[in-house]
Amino acid sequence: MISTVNKFKKAGMSLRPMVSSSTGPSSTSQILKYRNYQTMTGQYYRHRGILSRHSPLNRSIPFQNPAIYQTRNVGFMVGRIIRGVLKIRYLLIGGAVGGGISLQRSYEEWRDSLPDSKWIKDLFPSTEKVDSFRGSLMDLSSKFRDSLEGLDIDPRLKVFGDRKISELRAWFDNRLEDAIKAAEDEGKEGNDKVITQGINNGLNLFYLAIDSVSDVASPVVLAESFVTPTGAEKHAEERKKAESMQQKIDKMQEELMKVQLKYQKELEKLERDNKELRKQLLLKGHSGSTNRKIKKSLIDMYSEVLDELCDYDVGYSTHDHLPRVVVVGDQSSGKTSVLEMIAQARIFPRGAGEMMTRAPVKVTLSEGPYHIAQFKDSSREFDLSKESDLSDLRKEVELRMLNSVKHGKTVSSEVISMTVKGPGLQRMVLVDLPGIISTQTTEMESGTREAIRQMTQTYMSNPNAIILCIQDGAVDAERSNVTDLVAQMDPQGKRTIFVLTKVDLAEENLTKPDRIRKILSGKLFPMRALGYFAVVTGRGNKDDSIATIKQYEENFFSTSKLFNREGLVPSTQVTTKNLSLAVSECFWKMVRETVEQQADAFKATRFNLETEWKNNFPRLRELDRNELFEKARGEILDEVVNLSLVSPKEWEEALMKKLWEKVATHVFENLYLPAAQSNSSGTFNTTIDIRLKQWADQQLPRKSVECAWETLKEEFNRLVEKAKLSKDHDNIFDQLKAAVVDESMRKHQWEDKAAEVLRVIQLNTLEDRSVHDKQQWDSAVQFVERSVKEKLQVTEENLNNLVGPSRTQQWLQWTNATSEQKEHAAVKNELERLLFSERNHPPTLSYEELTAARRNMQTNGVDVDNEFIRQTWHHVYRRHFLRKSLSRAYECRKGFWMYHQGLENEQVVDCNDVVLFWRIQQMLKVTANALRQQIMNREARRFEKEIKEVLEVYSQDREKKEQLLTGRRVQLAEELKRVRQIQEKLEEFIKSLNAEK
Repeated sequence: MISTVNKFKKAGMSLRPMVSSSTGPSSTSQILKYRNYQTMTGQYYRHRGILSRHSPLNRSIPFQNPAIYQTRNVGFMVGRIIRGVLKIRYLLIGGAVGGGISLQRSYEEWRDSLPDSKWIKDLFPSTEKVDSFRGSLMDLSSKFRDSLEGLDIDPRLKVFGDRKISELRAWFDNRLEDAIKAAEDEGKEGNDKVITQGINNGLNLFYLAIDSVSDVASPVVLAESFVTPTGAEKHAEERKKAESMQQKIDKMQEELMKVQLKYQKELEKLERDNKELRKQLLLKGHSGSTNRKIKKSLIDMYSEVLDELCDYDVGYSTHDHLPRVVVVGDQSSGKTSVLEMIAQARIFPRGAGEMMTRAPVKVTLSEGPYHIAQFKDSSREFDLSKESDLSDLRKEVELRMLNSVKHGKTVSSEVISMTVKGPGLQRMVLVDLPGIISTQTTEMESGTREAIRQMTQTYMSNPNAIILCIQDGAVDAERSNVTDLVAQMDPQGKRTIFVLTKVDLAEENLTKPDRIRKILSGKLFPMRALGYFAVVTGRGNKDDSIATIKQYEENFFSTSKLFNREGLVPSTQVTTKNLSLAVSECFWKMVRETVEQQADAFKATRFNLETEWKNNFPRLRELDRNELFEKARGEILDEVVNLSLVSPKEWEEALMKKLWEKVATHVFENLYLPAAQSNSSGTFNTTIDIRLKQWADQQLPRKSVECAWETLKEEFNRLVEKAKLSKDHDNIFDQLKAAVVDESMRKHQWEDKAAEVLRVIQLNTLEDRSVHDKQQWDSAVQFVERSVKEKLQVTEENLNNLVGPSRTQQWLQWTNATSEQKEHAAVKNELERLLFSERNHPPTLSYEELTAARRNMQTNGVDVDNEFIRQTWHHVYRRHFLRKSLSRAYECRKGFWMYHQGLENEQVVDCNDVVLFWRIQQMLKVTANALRQQIMNREARRFEKEIKEVLEVYSQDREKKEQLLTGRRVQLAEELKRVRQIQEKLEEFIKSLNAEK
């Protein structure tokens, strides 16, 4: 007993004896309690499989009083202990064998006590049925995937489904944990209950899954998944199943489209309300609208940067990589209509089958309180809510396009820049390009097709440009030209958005709807894109408003068989509203990713240009063309002011000199020479009077005005040349100043009444033949001598050029006369002999004299004709005449007394020519004085005004400034200014962009 107890103690069990060492009335009850305890302990261990039924603990053991037992001999106790110890190994072996048998028997009894579970097999389907059910689910999934591909489910439904799945998973995990805990805490009865409950829960989950599937699949399909039909019933049920499935799918699509349309209308209503609120905020300038103001100004700043880059002449492909939306497409594909729908206004001229877009049009869309449009170089704002302003805007766009394609061009690369503002407009910059053509007509300039393709490739070659590829959905896809070009420029489609227009016409004309699905899924054209959109931009009526077109577009997509019931395209890929949002998002994403890189590139360019300037022009300011022009303007106006500083004497001397140069030839050839052939003073004076009157009536006033005009120009040029001698002169302005003066003189018109005033003055002066004093006589004689000498010098030079160098000149200058000059020299010698023999010979040769002279030439071996002789006679006779006149002038120096006494007819020497030149001299003085007054009082101020006008015109003419202000210095200063402006605007834009983030 003691050994067994010790075994229990070693097993971790405590057996407290229910008896004590004391004796008394309660000893019997204590013995009974001890025996009951011993019996219960044996049953417990036998039940647990620890003791066998033949264990000594199961036998009845006589009770012995512990007190008596403890008084026995100690040796007997030791023997008993030793015997028990020796029996331990047998007990262990026997206990192990007996325990295993008992454990097996207990397991079999527990298993037999379990309820019959064969009924579970009837509940679960067979493996074949499960496989069939799984196949049906997979087919159903593929059908949904093909029919509802790309369906844009309401995000709230997705969130609700995810939340329900999470709750179901959490509930299942909790129930599983509870089942495991109950299995650990409870015994066999509890285990049975847990197992039964787990089976029931599993079945409930299985049925719950079936119920979930039944919401999508037909109940007939689920029933047939567990029941195996045979023969004709199976085919009929499958057919019904398919029809029911298709009906349910159609019903779901219709309901889904209705829900989306409902949400779309609600969104549009909210957008209209939001637009009106933003308009009120922008108008009131609310203090809390700071962020909105930043957003509004961002696109304007970015557009200014692009405008600066358009004027930057270094090279588009090298320096301008800033993003913009490039709208490309075939001619009449709907490019302009898409842009108008995005801008929400009909801002471009319309055409029926002809090219309307002839130049790139840069449209900057931004947000503002009013819907207005404005050109970059104009201050006028067009109210887009008024049809009259819209018509004026379209005419202005058309006029600018026609002006850009002058000189026979069909298209131009000159950019027309405009800004469109309005509530709710998406902020972006779009460039509408001429449509790509496949055939060049006879009305187009040669090379137009290649010019359009080159222009389109230039804009698309910008690696950061977003390509908005417009394709006409109403024409065959095989006729597309733009898709191949876009595929070449963006083969990966990383910056291309494809837009299919006129899908309403496509639905009417196409017999294969699947073709549209292939187009909008990127499987038909050899190009890739970020997104594909289908839009409707009109009904074919050019007078429709944007609101009418939008309503028509919404109605079409809500009722379209292709885009609604058949579900070829998700609702997010239709309407210009979604297109505008997608394009704006791509645009700003590209801007944020690339603008800082562009700013760094221009910073490096600026450093290089500044270094070049410091090395080449270290002491000069960096003045661009505009600044240089303003500096030149100031210098030119200063020199105009200097005209008022010219003294009257200087004006009169310059006018007299210029006027005599103008009339000297006429005086000698038409007045003096013909009149000098008379033999009497009366005939001379009469001839002179007649010719002078005719001259003064017809030619002299006009010649005088021309003389004054040229004198004014020469005097101004003299001041300009004088300014060149100063140390501060900059020769970079010389070409500009000369052009301004020439243009001003060309425009300058003398007053009409000036010539009439001069005519009266000149007639009165020329009629006076009285020389009043000796001083005037001497002045007239000097004028005659000076004039005759000048004319004689010119005549001798002409004659020397005609006859060639003399013998002395030939020896000294090593020159020889030509054969023609030798013939002129021989004729000159013959004619001089004729004049020597007849000093008063008339100015012309007679026929006999010509014949005699020609024969004499032939005798000397020179054969010439009469015209050749007359040509030589002209110069020889004039030299002879001028020498005689100069001789008479010398002799008339002392003839004033005879003239004053009226004895000119008795003079040996005829001095009528002195009187003639005195009259002409007086006319020159009076005319010079009158012209000087006109110049100083009126014409100089008018000339200054015309110069200012020319300067103002040149200041607005960029090409003229580029033509007149040239050189590396100007070009370098221009580039520096442009780069600085671009860099500063970029940094300002980046700062605002980061502040918006």
